[in-house]
Amino acid sequence: MIARLEEGSPPADVLEAVRQALAGEPRVAVDRRLIHLEFDDGALLMEGVVQDVAAKKLAMECAAAVPGVIGVVDRLRTRPAREMDDVRLRQLVIDAMIQEPAFLDLAIRERIGVGLEPVREPPRPLQGAIEVEVRDGVVFLDGCVPGLEHKRLAGVLAWWVPGSRDVINGIAVEPDEEDDPGALADAVRTALEKDPLVNAGQIRVGVDGAVVTLRGLVPTPEEREMAEFDAWYVFAVDRVVNLIEVGQR
Repeated sequence: MIARLEEGSPPADVLEAVRQALAGEPRVAVDRRLIHLEFDDGALLMEGVVQDVAAKKLAMECAAAVPGVIGVVDRLRTRPAREMDDVRLRQLVIDAMIQEPAFLDLAIRERIGVGLEPVREPPRPLQGAIEVEVRDGVVFLDGCVPGLEHKRLAGVLAWWVPGSRDVINGIAVEPDEEDDPGALADAVRTALEKDPLVNAGQIRVGVDGAVVTLRGLVPTPEEREMAEFDAWYVFAVDRVVNLIEVGQR
């Protein structure tokens, strides 16, 4: 999303306000000095490295809320759970797409440089295609799928690969599908259900706009955290409120 500096807003003042906003968000504050901010031809650019996808999305939200800014140009990357080269990362993402039952009728293709190579072309009439490219640890998803649920699930699967530093989800949906809170909640539930380390049956999902609220009871802090990140990974989720409790029934 490209942001323009509002007319009459001094760039230096706006940048300082953005820095203060980042410092005030606990999950971003530790990384704020690693985030480079500048206005380039009137657009606010955020570039650098943050701890995880939550810090990335919260940093963008903080910046977009500052008077004088309308959105951000996002070049923030996360620290990967595991360092790996682009070839290995691309293969693991492709493997995840191939193994996903919801994608059986989709073609899976890989982009290397300017070339696009087929990985799987189903014999049945195609329902769409997912194209995977990786550059510098960033996964780029393109192609066309028949529903928002496919687009969102592809993004979650790419984020789950430990070497991913960011996922740029440019997959088109045809026919065009209007989004709504129910669809977003369903996508979060799907992510939780597909995570083998999370008991989705114990978690309730609420959605208000682009904010997801999780409630329920899980046995460990690790499962609570994994459930939260599953929600963060879903395309179009801007904030996650984690009210899941830890304990035993």
